[in-house]
Amino acid sequence: MMVFVAELFVLLSQTECRIKCKIGDPLPILHKYIGPGELTIGGIISQTFIFSMPPSFENYPSQDLFDDTVNFSPSWTFYTSMDLLSTVGRFIPNYKCDIWTKLVAVIGGPNSNICLHMSTILGTYKIPQLTYGSAPVMDNKIQTVFLHQMFPNEAHQYVGIIQLLLHFQWTWIGVICHDDDNAERFVQKVLPLFSQSGICFDFIERFVKVVFSTELSANVEKQFEKYRRVAGSTARVLVVYGETETIIVLRFLLQMSHIDDTPLKTIGKIWIMSGQMDFTSIPLQQNWDIDFIHGSLSLLSFSEEVVGFRNFLQQKNPNSEKEDGFIKNFWEQIFNCVISSSAVDVSEMCTGEEKLEYLPESVFEMRTTPHSYSTYNAVYAVAHALHAMYNFKFRSRAEPGRGTQTVMNLQPWQLFNFLRSISFNNSAGQRISFSENGELETGFDIINWVTFPNQSFIRMKIGKIDPHFLPGQVLTIQEDAIVWPSWFNQTQPVSLCNDNCLLGYRKAKKEGEPFCCYDCLPCPEGKISNQTDMDSCIQCPEDHYSNNQRDACISKRISFLSYKEPLGISLAIMALHFSFITALVLGVFIKHQETPIVKANNRDLTYALLTSLILCFLCALLFIGQPEKLMCLFRQAAFGVIFSVAVSCVLAKTILVLLAFMSTKPGSKMKKWVGKRLANTIVLACFLVQATICTVWLTTSPPFPDFVMNIMAEEIVLECNEGSLIMFYCVLAFMGFLAIVSFTVAFLARKLPDTFNEAKFITFSMLVFCCVWLSFVPAYLSTKGKYTVAVEIFSILASSAVLLVCIFSPKCYIILLKPELNSKGQLIKRNNKNI
Repeated sequence: MMVFVAELFVLLSQTECRIKCKIGDPLPILHKYIGPGELTIGGIISQTFIFSMPPSFENYPSQDLFDDTVNFSPSWTFYTSMDLLSTVGRFIPNYKCDIWTKLVAVIGGPNSNICLHMSTILGTYKIPQLTYGSAPVMDNKIQTVFLHQMFPNEAHQYVGIIQLLLHFQWTWIGVICHDDDNAERFVQKVLPLFSQSGICFDFIERFVKVVFSTELSANVEKQFEKYRRVAGSTARVLVVYGETETIIVLRFLLQMSHIDDTPLKTIGKIWIMSGQMDFTSIPLQQNWDIDFIHGSLSLLSFSEEVVGFRNFLQQKNPNSEKEDGFIKNFWEQIFNCVISSSAVDVSEMCTGEEKLEYLPESVFEMRTTPHSYSTYNAVYAVAHALHAMYNFKFRSRAEPGRGTQTVMNLQPWQLFNFLRSISFNNSAGQRISFSENGELETGFDIINWVTFPNQSFIRMKIGKIDPHFLPGQVLTIQEDAIVWPSWFNQTQPVSLCNDNCLLGYRKAKKEGEPFCCYDCLPCPEGKISNQTDMDSCIQCPEDHYSNNQRDACISKRISFLSYKEPLGISLAIMALHFSFITALVLGVFIKHQETPIVKANNRDLTYALLTSLILCFLCALLFIGQPEKLMCLFRQAAFGVIFSVAVSCVLAKTILVLLAFMSTKPGSKMKKWVGKRLANTIVLACFLVQATICTVWLTTSPPFPDFVMNIMAEEIVLECNEGSLIMFYCVLAFMGFLAIVSFTVAFLARKLPDTFNEAKFITFSMLVFCCVWLSFVPAYLSTKGKYTVAVEIFSILASSAVLLVCIFSPKCYIILLKPELNSKGQLIKRNNKNI
C-alpha cells in the first residue's frame, strides 16, 4: 500500500525541502498493523517515511528537477498524478498490477493550482487527498468531496485580517495578490467584506503570473510599473494574498528599489501576509536582503515544534539516503556543489558532510514551519484513518480460523469516511480533526517577523485568531511584543488616507474619492464631536452649549436683568432719579398751586399727569430682577394702564386748551365743554379702555415666567413670556393711538397765545414720544434676552422723561427762577402783546 506525498511545487525551496525531510519520522501505528515494508512513500520501502520522487520520475521526458519551467507546470502535475495510478516503473495510466503499491491517499500542496490539477485526476478515482496549502477553486463538486484541507477555514483568516486592521485603525491599505482563480475569488468575494468594515483600498495589484528566470526579462517593465505603484502609494499597510511562491515574486518586486534607486525604507510599508505564504527562495535570491520582511505581520495556521525534528535534519545527507533522489538534487542546489564526479566544469564537489544548520535561515530553516507541521499532521491523519478502517473491517469480517485480515483489499474511497471523522492528538499535543467540510478545525497564529543582519530571522507569535471564541473576542494580540519595521522608529504605523479629524471636527466626504478619504469640517455652534473621525457632530442638550473648541458641552447659565449687574443698576438708578425729580416737580406745583401759571393749566390734570409719571418711572423697576409669577402677571398691565393715564392727561390738557380759545369767540357754544368734567371724562375713558384690554389679556392668556433655551448661545434666558403677543401689541397700539391724537390736537393748537398755551411743548413732547415708541418695536424684536427687557425699560424712562422735561421744565423755570413773571398782571400784559 502506498501513501504518496505529492510534492509538485518549487523543489528548490528550502522550506519545502524541510517538509520532505521531516516526514522521515517513523509511524509506529502503521508498523503495528501493517508491518515493516508494507507501507511505502514514492515507492521506497522503508520503516520510516522518507520523501522520494514517484517511481517513474527518472523516465519523465528530459527535464531537470530544478528547471524553473517544470515548477508549477500543470503537465507535470497531471503526469505525476497519472503515474500514481500506474504500475511501479511503467507509465501505463489506469493499469496497475502491483498489489504492494496500492494507492489509498495523496498528500499534496502547497500551491492551490497543483491541488486543483491533482484533484482533476485523483478525484475521478475517489482517492482521498490532503492539501496543506490553500483550497483550490473548483467547479466540479465531486472533486471537492474527497479533498481534505490541512489548512484552516479561510473565512476565519479573512475575519482575522479585518480585525487586525481595525485593531490598529489601518483603514487605508493596498492589496497585492497573485494572478489566479484564488486571487480573483479573494478580490470579488472577500475584499467587499473589508469595505463593509470601513476599510478601503488605494490600489489592488496582481502579480505577473510567472516571473521565473525564463520569463523574467519579458516581465521587467510590468514589474517596474507595479513597484512604482506600490512605492508611490500613500497606504502604509499592504495586504499580500498569495501562496508559497508569492514570496518569491514579492522579493522580485521589491528588488526594483535598486533599479529605481529608491531605498526600501523610504517606501515605508508594513506587510500583512496571508497564512498560505511562507518564506521561500530560489537560488537567484539566496543572497538578497531580507530586511523588507522585518516587522511584517502574517497569519499562519496553528503550529508547534515537533520534538526531535532538528536532530533528524542534522542526520540527513546524501551519503545516508542513497535511494532518495531528492536529497542528492537538493544538496547540490542548496550548497552550490555537485555530487557526481563525472560532471564537467565542476567548481566544487559536495562532500556530503555539509551541515544544514550552518545555512542562513533565509536559505534553510531548522525549525518546524506551518507547512511542515501541516504535512506532518496529514501523514498521521492518514495513518490514524487506516488504523480506524482496519479495526472496523477486522471486527465486521473476522472469521474463526481465518486470522487477521490485511487491508490490501480495501478501496481508497472506503478511507474517506474514516479520514473525515478522524480525531487524535499529535506528538505536540494538539488536537487534529476535520470539520464536515473537510477543513482542519484550528485557528491562526499572528506572527511578527524579526530579521537579523546575518540573514536569519525568527517568527514571533504575538497573538492568535481563534474561531472558537465568542464574536468580538476572536482576536487576541500583545501589542507590546510587536517589533515594527525600523523606518517607523518602533512606533505603531499609521495608515490612513488623511489625518484623523480632531475633536471638534466631523468628516465630510470628498467627491470622487474612496469613503476613507474625507475632509474635516468644524462643528457648527451648539454641536460637538468628542471623538476623532466622527461622521456627524452631536447636538448639545438645550440647557448646554458648545465650547470654543467644539469638543464639549457646557451648562448654560441662567440670564435675566438683575440688580447685581451694571445695566440693571443703571436703569434702576435712572428710574428712581426721574421719579424723585417728578415728585419734586409735583411738590413745587402743589406749593405754588395758587399761582396764575399753575391755575392756568388745570391743576387737577397737572397733578394727575405728574403722579402717573412718577408711577411710570417706578413701573420700570418691575422689569428688573428675577422674573416671578406675580411680577410677570402685572408688570406689562401696570405699565400699559399707567402710561395710558399719563398720555390721556396730556390729551385732555391739549383739548382743553383748544376749547378754551374756541370758547372766547362771540356766540361760541364751546363754553359748556370747558371744565373739569370733560377732562375727567377723557382720562377716565382712556383708563377704562386700556384697563379692559389688560383685563382680557390677563384673563385669556396671562404672562408667565419662562425659560428660553435657544435664543442665546451660552445662556438660558429667564424672562416673562407675554402669553399673547397680540394683546401686548394691542396695549402698545392704544397708547400709540392716544399719542398720535395728542400730537395732532397739539399741532393744531400750537399757534395759540403763549400765555395760556402748552400746545407747543406738548407737540414736541408727543413727537419725541412717538419716535421713541416707533423705534422701540424694531429694537424690541431684534434684541435677545435681558437686553430686550432693557430696551423696554429705556423706552419707558425715555418717553416719560420727555413728557416731564418738555411740559414741566418751562413752568418750573418761571416758578422757581422767574417768580416775577408768575403774576396775573404779567400774564395779561404778555397776552396783550401776543394779540
